[in-house]
Amino acid sequence: MHLLLIEDDLDLGADLQKALKAYGLSSEWVRSLGQAQALCEAAGDEPLPYACAVLDLGLPDGEGLSLLRGWRRTGVALPVIVLTARDALEMRIAGLDAGADDYVIKPVQVAELASRVQAVTRRAAGQSSSTWNVGPLTIDMGRREVRTCDGPVPLSPREFAIVAELARHGGDVVPKHRLARALAPLGEPLEFSALEWHIHNLRRKLGEDSIHTMRGVGYRIAGLQP
Repeated sequence: MHLLLIEDDLDLGADLQKALKAYGLSSEWVRSLGQAQALCEAAGDEPLPYACAVLDLGLPDGEGLSLLRGWRRTGVALPVIVLTARDALEMRIAGLDAGADDYVIKPVQVAELASRVQAVTRRAAGQSSSTWNVGPLTIDMGRREVRTCDGPVPLSPREFAIVAELARHGGDVVPKHRLARALAPLGEPLEFSALEWHIHNLRRKLGEDSIHTMRGVGYRIAGLQP
């Protein structure tokens, strides 16, 4: 899962980015409001390529809440966790009223932050626990395991990442280029030929109807309706 980390503190940002990797969470780290806004503008009309944003409030060039309010005003539904040292009740209320999905006070243990990321992303996907039921599939996000009625299915890390990314989009078609980027967020996007090969293997392991193709566009997981 790929996050957007908006944090101006050099030591904290570097430590968080490194520690979150142990929980399967990669991240793109920016240190200012301007950098975060530039990423939004670069995405154009497409959804931001992140599962969740972790947002500091006190940024060197502005307030994090102004970014959050702008996102919500323009319909950006990206889950957002505010991570801040501001613990006053009125600030917590302001953050949640602005559209934050969670409000976490610094300092926080990385295990707790990772758990909160998992919680807001599963709620965004319409799931109530870390075990997702998607048609005939049971996806255990914590154990990174997929089961069918016949039991656990051995998947490679990349195959699991494809299933999880498709499930996270709630039955919507995920364009090939977005899926390719999500599978290699910090490097060159996966080539389409490699992506198609992984999809072929997944259908062989999970069933031919487990992943549907929208020709010329992308893929969606079976069992969920957008």
